[in-house]
Amino acid sequence: MPLLELKNTRKDFGGLRAVDDVSLQVPEGAIIGLIGPNGSGKSTLINLIAGSQELTAGRVIFAGEDISDLAPDAVYNSGIARGYQEPSLYFKMTVLDNVLLPVKGQRGEKPWYAPRWRSWQREEAAQAERAINVLEQVQLLQHYDSLAADLSGGQMKLLEIARALMGQPKLLLLDEPTAGVAPKLAYEIFQQIARLRADYGITFLIVEHRLEILFDFVDYVYVMHLGNLLAQGAPADIVEDTRLREVYFGE
Repeated sequence: MPLLELKNTRKDFGGLRAVDDVSLQVPEGAIIGLIGPNGSGKSTLINLIAGSQELTAGRVIFAGEDISDLAPDAVYNSGIARGYQEPSLYFKMTVLDNVLLPVKGQRGEKPWYAPRWRSWQREEAAQAERAINVLEQVQLLQHYDSLAADLSGGQMKLLEIARALMGQPKLLLLDEPTAGVAPKLAYEIFQQIARLRADYGITFLIVEHRLEILFDFVDYVYVMHLGNLLAQGAPADIVEDTRLREVYFGE
């Protein structure tokens, strides 16, 4: 059974069909690429999985459960976290505070516990220690007390990944994790992704335009065009697919 399965998913915006009858599977423990030209429906598909946009038709199945109608917070609690094309951070908060925010079920956030700090002090210290470990994993520990706004573009992308990890996701959706990032750091971001898969068993579905980097790391690729799935296969097969060259280069 795949960890994630989309069944005939569709999204209409008025008269525009952004996603048209897309079905795909993401095996547990895989790194899957989702590629296609601008406007092909990739980000919309990520939004449908994450619950931030409602399906027009079709179903989203995650870990054997139908999550098609869940709100974004419920999707997150089910084990799916995401990153955005433009980093969605709290820029006036420190790196460490950004990473601590998404922890699930924090006792100190509940009004009946909040005044009794001794009841959640130990839990919060443990979460802070875990956050430090996560920042070390993505090589941001030296910036723990810096404002998120002071990070470089690539470091912001890594901070988003670190923040997602604090929710202990089974599946991480990343929308162009190397957009606007220098080539060397872009490759390092994908090395971090591969390491997180190896160390934590996290499954990834990644939208990416830098195919020369993506194809070095993914197990399988889906190609979208005009809201449809145009092709799918292993990276080596996709590279040889004439339809890919047609939609990207007009050949």
